[in-house]
Amino acid sequence: MKKNNSITTIVAIGIGAAVFFILGRFLSIPVGFIPNTSIETTYPFLALMSVLFGPVAGALIGFIGHAIKDLLTYGLWWSWVISSGVTGLGYGLVGKNLNLRNGEFTKKDIIKFNIGQVITNIVAWAVVAPILDILIYSEPANKVFTQGLVSAGLNSLAVAILGTILITAYAKTQIKEGSLSRD
Repeated sequence: MKKNNSITTIVAIGIGAAVFFILGRFLSIPVGFIPNTSIETTYPFLALMSVLFGPVAGALIGFIGHAIKDLLTYGLWWSWVISSGVTGLGYGLVGKNLNLRNGEFTKKDIIKFNIGQVITNIVAWAVVAPILDILIYSEPANKVFTQGLVSAGLNSLAVAILGTILITAYAKTQIKEGSLSRD
């Protein structure tokens, strides 16, 4: 069983990274008022995958997917690639306490998940990304912290709306434990 689970996780990482790239490349909406900042559909998807497959898979999906997107568009921007990995890791940690495979995603779970994902986005985008931008690329602090705060807010909003919808929809597809009875 453990071997089958790891194979499933490896496949999920590969497919997840590919979908992350596609969403990031073709379904990002630039905000315009802050350079290189967009409303992303990648992070609601990453939230779903991280919650389902765990923090390590989430980190790898975010890291690999973002790296592929950068490589095939404008070049690697390591600070944000690493931050996508941190984001997937954080979403996965938040999701460890959810019981989605048993069909449960209650209002209390939704609130806890969204508090956790907001904290994750703040850490990844308003702390890690700007600090790495400064350390790696010598970017001006006021620029990168503004980008980071806007990205944290936009990603939190996208995950709160789309991510919650995706996770709720997934939970509804699962059979609740003890819901089947013998005739």
